[in-house]
Amino acid sequence: MTTAIIVILAIVVIIAAFLAYRAGKRRELEGRRTEAQELRETAQTHDRRAEREQAEADRQAARARKAEAEAQEKSAIARAEAVAAQERAETAEREGGLAREHHDRARAIDPDWDDDPRGDDAERIDGDGTPQGDPAFADRRGSESRR
Repeated sequence: MTTAIIVILAIVVIIAAFLAYRAGKRRELEGRRTEAQELRETAQTHDRRAEREQAEADRQAARARKAEAEAQEKSAIARAEAVAAQERAETAEREGGLAREHHDRARAIDPDWDDDPRGDDAERIDGDGTPQGDPAFADRRGSESRR
């Protein structure tokens, strides 16, 4: 009977050790599950933060591209305006030269034009600011006074 008690006690100890081992394993597995869940939640937090940062980086890059495009557009407009201004200056110079040529030709053929006694061929201007001796201005003066 003592042997039977020893065997039963040995079996009980073995069963208790086995149950303690399984409980320890279960706690270890549960701890690992909890740690894995916490790591997943942390990873999700980092994923969301990374997505927000990427979205902000994309927005900032788009703003930079837009600003660069606007700067290029302004530069193109400025170049076009400079070319237009140069063309207008050349046109004005050409028109001024043509006007001088026509004035010179008109003086040369106008029978009523007298050279300035000073010798500088300047047009004579009367009191109201119109050249003297130019029939076109004389006609206009007459029509203005009739109004």
